[in-house]
Amino acid sequence: MTEYRIEKDAIGELKVPLDVYWGITTQRAIMNFQISGKTFSTEFIHALAQVKKACLIANRNSKLIPEEIFTVLETSIDEVLESKHDDQFPIDVYQTGSGTQTNMNMNEVLANRANEILDQPKGMKSPVHPNNTVNMSQSSNDVIPTAMHISALSAIRTNLLPAMDRLRKTLGDKIEEFEGIVKVGRTHLQDAVPILLSTEFSVYKSQIVTSLDLDLSSVVESLSLLPIGGTALGTGLNAPKDFAKHAVKELSIMTGNNFKVNPVKAEGISSHNAIVRASSFLRSIALTCMKMANDIRWMGSGPRAGLGELILPSNEPGSSIMPGKINPTQSEALIQVCLQVIGNDATIAAAEGFGSILDLNVSKPVMIVNLLDSIRLLSGGIDSFTMNCLQGLKANETQIQKQLDNSLMIVTRLSPLIGYDRASEIAKKAHESGKTIREVVNESGIEIEGDLDDILDPSKMV
Repeated sequence: MTEYRIEKDAIGELKVPLDVYWGITTQRAIMNFQISGKTFSTEFIHALAQVKKACLIANRNSKLIPEEIFTVLETSIDEVLESKHDDQFPIDVYQTGSGTQTNMNMNEVLANRANEILDQPKGMKSPVHPNNTVNMSQSSNDVIPTAMHISALSAIRTNLLPAMDRLRKTLGDKIEEFEGIVKVGRTHLQDAVPILLSTEFSVYKSQIVTSLDLDLSSVVESLSLLPIGGTALGTGLNAPKDFAKHAVKELSIMTGNNFKVNPVKAEGISSHNAIVRASSFLRSIALTCMKMANDIRWMGSGPRAGLGELILPSNEPGSSIMPGKINPTQSEALIQVCLQVIGNDATIAAAEGFGSILDLNVSKPVMIVNLLDSIRLLSGGIDSFTMNCLQGLKANETQIQKQLDNSLMIVTRLSPLIGYDRASEIAKKAHESGKTIREVVNESGIEIEGDLDDILDPSKMV
């Protein structure tokens, strides 16, 4: 049977499991928010612990923390950062909109572990108190958004950017591999003028590079502004002078990021445009990836009754009933990832619009949970697609040439020479007869200045 200790707060007494490091506030949250069974990710919990450590150092710099208390609290925080207490953060992500329950969960775990190191029983709140000591000079309202920024920026740099860089490099390799391969272009899913296969892949790479070179800098800049030190509403009530400056300096050292104090701390508390901007950046990447994945599965359709321009890697059997069938599974997986990212972005946008009420955004948890989910999904989806599809992709040059030889739209090259209407008649006759444009022109006796073979050479049209 589970053993309990009795803890007391302003509401009353409550049983808390004897062996856990969390306290009565966390226990109440466990009871009151049994909603999804989904808890905050380790990356967010670790970011929150980094905020606590930076605040601890800032409080010591202001001579508010005795050295003995500082030492045991720092040890407790480092243990969290070393994942020694990952199972001590059980609260559902769907909780109060400020994330207060999760902030108190961290405060209680750190306080109880610090007291334990000092040979004091859990739940006594002495000499280390979760509010008075661990949460000194802080509020959930500035701590949680600061952890949101840190965790988001860390996930982008650690997971997403390497995945995007591998995608960019692989696309560059494919552009080089496909250089000189002329194929039928398509608009409205109908045959169009010729285009280089490498040009189509250059479109994907260009969009990725644009996101990395232009959009990312704005995202990083906005996430680098932290509201810590603003306490409840951004006014800095109960925080010592220069607390924010010291805390942000420590966070920069810990993470390797160049964080700055938000000059209007209230902005980072009452609203979360930085999170919205980051999500919009992810949505843009998702849309690019969706186009790429969709195009590739179209170009790989077949192998005999589709476009058949690309040969997709044979990763696994595609059907439980049709032997030998290979499906564009990596494209389908990436498209589903992108759809989820777009859905997450819609949630984040709504959370900013409906949650930012007066002086506090009260949808913080759902915003950061969805943002981190999008980063994780995009990173994994892009890497899977790059390694299991893009790298092994081959051009079916025989099929590409066959389609090009039968293309009607090379007639476009004749428009400046014989006029749009006569060129249209040639295209129509070629389509109805099943003949090539070149054959119809030769049979029609139309006089064209220049060498017809050279004029109708698809490679001269790209």
